[in-house]
Amino acid sequence: MFRRLASLPSGRVAKWVVVAVWLLLLIPASSLAGQLGDVQENDNSAWLPSNAESTAVVDRAESFRATDSLPAIVVYDRPAGVTPADMAKAQADAQAFKAITNVVGEPQGPVMSEDGKAIQTIVQVHKDKTGWDGLGKVVDAMTEVGQAGSNGLSFHVTGAAGYASDSIKGFSGGGSLTMITAVVVIAILLLTYRSPVLPLVPLMTVGGALVAAEAVIYLLAKNAGLTVNNQTSFILTVLVFGAATDYALLLTSRYREELARHEDRHDAMAEALHRSSPAIIASAATVAISLMLLMLASLNSTKGMGPACAVGIVVGLLAMTTLFPALMVICGRWIFWPAKPAYGSVRAAKETVWTRVGNAVAARPRIVWIGTVVILGVMSLGVLGLKADGLSNKDQFTNKPQMAAGEEIRAEHFPSGSGDPIYVVAEAGSADRVKAALAGVPGLVGISDPVVKDGDAMLLGQLVDDPTSEPALRTVERARDAVHAIEGADAQIGGSTAVLLDTQAAAARDSKVIIPIVLVVVLLILGLLLRAIVAPLLLMATVVLSFGAALGVSSLVFNHVFHFAGAESSFPLLTFVFLVALGIDYNIFLVTRVREEAMIHGTRKGALTGLSATGGVITSAGLVLAGTFAAMASLPLVFAAELGFAVAFGVLLDTLIVRSVLVTALTLDVGRWMWWPSKLFRRHDDAATPVAVPEPGLEPVR
Repeated sequence: MFRRLASLPSGRVAKWVVVAVWLLLLIPASSLAGQLGDVQENDNSAWLPSNAESTAVVDRAESFRATDSLPAIVVYDRPAGVTPADMAKAQADAQAFKAITNVVGEPQGPVMSEDGKAIQTIVQVHKDKTGWDGLGKVVDAMTEVGQAGSNGLSFHVTGAAGYASDSIKGFSGGGSLTMITAVVVIAILLLTYRSPVLPLVPLMTVGGALVAAEAVIYLLAKNAGLTVNNQTSFILTVLVFGAATDYALLLTSRYREELARHEDRHDAMAEALHRSSPAIIASAATVAISLMLLMLASLNSTKGMGPACAVGIVVGLLAMTTLFPALMVICGRWIFWPAKPAYGSVRAAKETVWTRVGNAVAARPRIVWIGTVVILGVMSLGVLGLKADGLSNKDQFTNKPQMAAGEEIRAEHFPSGSGDPIYVVAEAGSADRVKAALAGVPGLVGISDPVVKDGDAMLLGQLVDDPTSEPALRTVERARDAVHAIEGADAQIGGSTAVLLDTQAAAARDSKVIIPIVLVVVLLILGLLLRAIVAPLLLMATVVLSFGAALGVSSLVFNHVFHFAGAESSFPLLTFVFLVALGIDYNIFLVTRVREEAMIHGTRKGALTGLSATGGVITSAGLVLAGTFAAMASLPLVFAAELGFAVAFGVLLDTLIVRSVLVTALTLDVGRWMWWPSKLFRRHDDAATPVAVPEPGLEPVR
């Protein structure tokens, strides 16, 4: 049954049916995929769980202010000193801002700084159904007003609206990210197969898979409550390109081999699908299940990213096991031009670099794996310097957009917390006691008089420190302790600083809960796949060690090379899930082949033969995946650059060192005990020292 299903896309008639079905599906899918941006939630408050205190404040405070309004803080600056003409312009601009669509209420200011060198105006902007795109248009309109007739007076829009505007411009590089990712994939495939036309087939298939995945995710976000944001969109792009291309590489390698054994290309593809599909499906299932476990997260952004990326993996798998083989069979052998595989041809067995690596490791496997573990352990020490406690708005960009420049000017001339207060909502009868308690909290100033409505009272408090700084977070904690102690007040504190604090707490909880569960689930999958206990435990240990080394090196690079201020709270968890899932991915490709060879030749020889046979194609797959994640650095966002670097470096480390050297050395040293307690454990190796034997026709890269 499995053989018949696997060979279906390669049928003489079925191949055309498969292509037709995909074309019919992609026509409506392309329209739905284009609407994905309409359902994205990019506000930090929308990412929080419903039981977070800052989320409750958003709900209770709706009756006190315009729903979904964000502050746009306008900053004017003249180093030589603000002139009366400058103040007159700021006053005129404040009136002009009121005429801009979605600007609500009366502007606060303009107010001159104490040093007389800057002016600040605070404008409330309504976030309508267009989301961050609409905020960007408002900020652009304000910028056009402010820069007109400035006569040397600098103008910047910062605050939450300014951050939203610059963020959406940063994320708008998604189109260029897709192009760069495609170029990376084409370049690696050209180097792999040295064919100018072959890379076009997997590239077209990946493009179709991405469109189909985005359409499914749009439907889930619109109708099933899935939280999707811009981060999910660009991660989905690189993940689908990388993982789906990996599957294409593995299938193409086997198809090329079978073309030399079968005169009919349909039979060759049917056999290639039958032989390679189990490993590909097992790999995709492991990654998809690991990603689905992110649904256990309390952060909605992380919870939504898991199933969205899992959809990308599953759709990529379906595309590469149906559409891709159908297109390859339709094209025929000429798609491999200029090195078309002829029927009956046998590529001479050649000693590859992986054959030599295997023989070198076989000489002293115990010394090799102990030395490798020590080196990776030392690399892991860099984790101690990782600062994954969130980033301030101005530190989230790799460049300096107008929001970041304006924030620096505002911090220099105005109180750090101005324009971004904390919001306190309490029972109306307890308002005076709440105000008194807040007045005694160090780090809070300018507590407003309570405004009473519908039985609730709302107060504002200004932070002395930068609202995204560590001292400000501790101030919010002290303020919460103070108001929570008031009996019957039902007081809650929100605002952007409280949102950041709740985000950090939720991210810490998610890491503690999800990481152990991912480890257990992946371990169980490996146990079922390999029918053993020792091998899965050793493989999981190597992947965790690889993750630690990648995170340690990444931390050192972020701090001392890129000079980033820190990392997002969710960075360690996302890096862990991607590296563990993808690292196990390559171990599955290798160890399933080693197990196959061990059943014939014994474990020691099987380990070397498996490495020699799969080394090239797995290395090519690792390069593709690392290249696609590295392409994320093209976005001017610290989160994208950090996640892209960490995953790319981790994939290369796992592909070139952990999988080829550490796993091979462990297998050689442990021997048949790798397969305990399965039947294969009882098969003894030959007494002679094994030597890797290169196999013909399996190696796409030399």
